[in-house]
Amino acid sequence: MADKSDDNPELTPLDKAKKTALNLFEKEELRAARKGKGKPDAEEESSMFSHLGDDDAGVISTPSKAPVPVPEPEPDAVVEDEEEEAITIEIDEGKIINIKPPIIVKDLAELLGLKPFKLIQDLMELDVFANQGQSIEPDIAAQVCEKHGFVFEKEKREKGGGVHKVEEVIEEPEAPKEVEEDLLKPRPPVVTFMGHVDHGKTSLIDHFRGSSVVKGEAGGITQHVGAYSIERDGKRVTILDTPGHQAFTEMRARGANVTDIVVLVIAADDGIMPTTIEAIDHCRAADVTIMVAINKIDMPRADVNRVKAQLQERDLSPEDWGGNTICVEVSAKTGEGLDDLFEAMALQAEVMELRASEDGPARANVIEARTEPGKGPTATVIVQSGILKVGAPFICGDLYGKVKSMIDDRGNRVTEVTPSTPIEVAGFSEVPHVGDELVQMDSERNAKKLSEERIHASRQTKLQPKQRSALETLFANIEEGGKKTLKAILKADVQGSVQAIVGALSEITSEKISLEIIRADAGPITESDIMLASASDAIILGFNTKIENKAVSVVKREGVQVKLFSIIYELLDQVKEAMLGMLDPETREKTLGHAEVRVVFKTSSGKIGGCYVMDGRINRKARARVLRGRQAVYDGGFVTLRRFKDDVNEVKVGLECGIKLGDFNDYMEKDVIECYELEKLELVL
Repeated sequence: MADKSDDNPELTPLDKAKKTALNLFEKEELRAARKGKGKPDAEEESSMFSHLGDDDAGVISTPSKAPVPVPEPEPDAVVEDEEEEAITIEIDEGKIINIKPPIIVKDLAELLGLKPFKLIQDLMELDVFANQGQSIEPDIAAQVCEKHGFVFEKEKREKGGGVHKVEEVIEEPEAPKEVEEDLLKPRPPVVTFMGHVDHGKTSLIDHFRGSSVVKGEAGGITQHVGAYSIERDGKRVTILDTPGHQAFTEMRARGANVTDIVVLVIAADDGIMPTTIEAIDHCRAADVTIMVAINKIDMPRADVNRVKAQLQERDLSPEDWGGNTICVEVSAKTGEGLDDLFEAMALQAEVMELRASEDGPARANVIEARTEPGKGPTATVIVQSGILKVGAPFICGDLYGKVKSMIDDRGNRVTEVTPSTPIEVAGFSEVPHVGDELVQMDSERNAKKLSEERIHASRQTKLQPKQRSALETLFANIEEGGKKTLKAILKADVQGSVQAIVGALSEITSEKISLEIIRADAGPITESDIMLASASDAIILGFNTKIENKAVSVVKREGVQVKLFSIIYELLDQVKEAMLGMLDPETREKTLGHAEVRVVFKTSSGKIGGCYVMDGRINRKARARVLRGRQAVYDGGFVTLRRFKDDVNEVKVGLECGIKLGDFNDYMEKDVIECYELEKLELVL
C-alpha cells in the first residue's frame, strides 16, 4: 500500500522519523516473509469463507503452528515467519505472561513469540520509542500483551525460580484514606524557623527550648536538622530548626511536606538579605503560611519600619500596615516578645484547624538521620498520621526495620507517639535519607520483601538518565479547574534583562495553561535555584548567565532541566513550545471504511467475524468500532486482520476478511465494523 504521508509538507520532524522507522519495519517484515512461505495476495477475489466447514472452524485465526508464549524451547524456537506469529488468543494459563520489571523489549518479544522489530513497531503505534535492549513501563507491556491475546502479570522472582516462578507480591502501602472530619483529632502545628545567618534564628529557638544549644554551634550555622516539641499554657508547637532553607527544600523534593508554618527571622538592624529573599521564594513555592519575627529590636541600629517596608515590597504586607502577614517584634537576647511570638504561632494553628487521624498504619517523615554508637542507624521523624509504637515493623524509602526504641527531644524513652510529634527512632536496617516516608507494615517479613523490591526498582531507574523537569516533556500537576501550569525559574545577567524577560513572558496568555515564574533574579544559577526547581518540578531559564561550578553536580543529581539562552526570542519560543507540549493532544476522527459481519466462526481462541468490506478500507493499524443497529457495543484495536490464512495490514472494498478485535467476543451477523483513525490537530495556546 502506498503511503503519501512522506510527501506531506505539514508533517512534523517527529512524525517523519516515525514514518521512516515504520517503513523500515515493513521492509523487515517482507524480508522475513520471503524466508518463509511468502506473502499471499491480499487482493484475491475468491471467497475465503468457502474454505470453512463445520470441521474447519478456526482456520481464520489458527496458524499452522501454535505460538510459543513462554521461552521454554531454545532461542531458535522463536517463530521465524510472519504467518506463524503469535496471533491466536488462547484463553488458558499458557496465555499469561509473567515478567518482573525491568521489562526489556527483547525479552517480552521472545515471550510473545514475536521478533523484536515487530514488538518495536507495536510500541511505536503507542507513541513509545525504545530499542530491543531498553525497558518499557508495565502498563505499556500490558497493552501490547492484550493486543496479541495474552494476559500480562508482573512477576516476583524467587531464588532459583524461572519466569513461571511466581510468589506473593507485596503491595505498596496504600495512600492514607479519607477520614470523616468528626474522627480527626487536633494536632500541634509544625513550625520551621528560617532566616539569614546571624539573624538570631537559633537563639530564638534556644529560648523556647530553655537550653543552651547556641554555644555549641559553629559560626551560627545549625549542625543538624533538629525537631523540638514546645509546650506553654497547655498549647503545644513542634519547631524545626533547619540549617538554611536548602534542607527544607530537599525534604520537599523527596515529597516530605511536613511544615505548616514558616517563621521568617529578620534582624531589625540588617533588614532583608539575599538569603531571606531565597527563603521567601522557597516558602511560596511550598505554599506554606509565612510569619515574620523581627529580631534584635534591642540593637541601637534597629529599624523595624524599614524591615516592614521591605516586606511590603515582597508582597508580605504586615497586619498593622493593612496586610495579612503576622509580624512580631522580638529580642532573643532579652526575651522580649517571645511570649507574643508563641501565642501568634498557636493562634495561627487554631485558624488553620490542623487535624490528623490517629487510626490506621503510622506514617512519619525523616527529619534527621545518623548512626549512633550502641544504637546503630537512627532517625528523627515527625509522625504525620496514626500512632507509632515500639515494636512496629516499617518500610522507609528502600530500607526496612522495626522500632526498637523511641526517645523524645528531652531524652525520655516513650512507647508510642501521636501526630506532629518529633521522636528519635532506632531500628533501621541502614541510615535513611532525610525526607523519606516511614510507613508501618503488617510484618517485618513483608517490610523486608518490599524493601528488596524498591532497591531493585531503584537500581533500574539509576541506569536511565534522570529527567525531572524537561522543557520538551514537562507535565505539571493539574490544578483546580483543570488548568495546567508550567513553572519556571528565571536567572539573567542583570536586573534590566530580568524585568524585560518577565514582561515578555507575561504576554504569553492561554486559557488552557498558565506560566508561573516562581523566581526571577539577576546572577548565576545557584544550588539553591536547582533545589527549588527540583522541589517545585520547575525548569530553569538562564539568559546571558551560567551555572555556578559547585552547582553543576547538583543539576545532574536532581535531573533538573536548565536551558541557557543569549537571544530573548529563542527563550520565548522555547517556553511557548514547552507550554504547547503540555497540552492534551486534540484529535479528529476520520472514517476509513465499513465491513459487515456475514458469518461468525468459533475457534479455540474465541469468536472471529467473517466480514465483507462494504466501503473504503479496513486497516489493521487503525481503530475499530462495532455498531449494532445505531449502538456502539465495542471500541478498540485490531488483534487479527486476515485474508484466508494470511495476516494482512489492509483489506479494500469488495473483499472478504476475518477480523478479531481486542477482547471483544460477541460478534453477531449484520454487525457493522467501522474502521477509523484519529488525526492529530495542531495545538494552539
